[in-house]
Amino acid sequence: MASGFFAVLDDIAALMDDVAVMSKVAAKKTAGILGDDLAVNAEKASGFVSSREIPVLWAISKGSLLNKLIILPIAFLLSAFLPMVITIILLLGGIYLAYEGGEKIFEYFFPHNHKPKHLQAQELSEAEILAFEKERIKSAIVTDFILSVEIVIIALGTVLKEPLTNQIVVVSIIALVATVGVYGIVALIVRMDEFGAKLIALNDRKNSISDSIGRFLVKALPFVIRSLGFIGTIALILVAGGIFVHNIDFLHHFLSSLPSLLQEFIVGLLVAFLAVGTVQIFKKIYKKV
Repeated sequence: MASGFFAVLDDIAALMDDVAVMSKVAAKKTAGILGDDLAVNAEKASGFVSSREIPVLWAISKGSLLNKLIILPIAFLLSAFLPMVITIILLLGGIYLAYEGGEKIFEYFFPHNHKPKHLQAQELSEAEILAFEKERIKSAIVTDFILSVEIVIIALGTVLKEPLTNQIVVVSIIALVATVGVYGIVALIVRMDEFGAKLIALNDRKNSISDSIGRFLVKALPFVIRSLGFIGTIALILVAGGIFVHNIDFLHHFLSSLPSLLQEFIVGLLVAFLAVGTVQIFKKIYKKV
């Protein structure tokens, strides 16, 4: 009886060791896209009224968790029975990400009237603020869904030859880390000015360590926020390019002499221009009709 109990414990320990090793490998494979995910979501979660930043971020985080709950079982089923559908979904997601990045570039060179990206409570009514939040939250969750698909598929690809139990545990761990880790860091970024203000208020002494760090964080936030838009756009283009390069053989060999990062950026940029150009043509046709 006791020997059987200890045998079960040994099996559990062996399983946990295997899961730990496989999770480490999967984390390395997804590290790049997790960095892109952080940049994109930090840009999406910034620009709100200060008192609304955490509630908005919490709403996006809940949407991200729901995305993972939807994606994981579907990914396991499709991987087992219809692997080709996974590739099609990835390519469609790549087009969407490229379009989002391309649209930002298009708006930079050809600006048009739209709602401000950074809210000022005194300029907008409560209804306008809530409408802006709802729109941004929806956009962030949709983008998160596509990035989550890519993260889950890459993680799944590292354990395809493993038993189903190991696949479920490893990919679920990566998905959870992708949500908690990414949005935890995003929360730190968007609230760094509040943290800086608290450090400054710790004591009345000027030029203390806490005072210097606090002032640095407060002054650095505007630069960080402005850079998030640029970094997020580059990240969208890179992720989209990576999807096409890794899933279409012709594009995989396209400009293969270049570094992979530059190759993915060029491919992503081409897809972005095609996507934005196509949408603009359809908009003009729709207006004429």
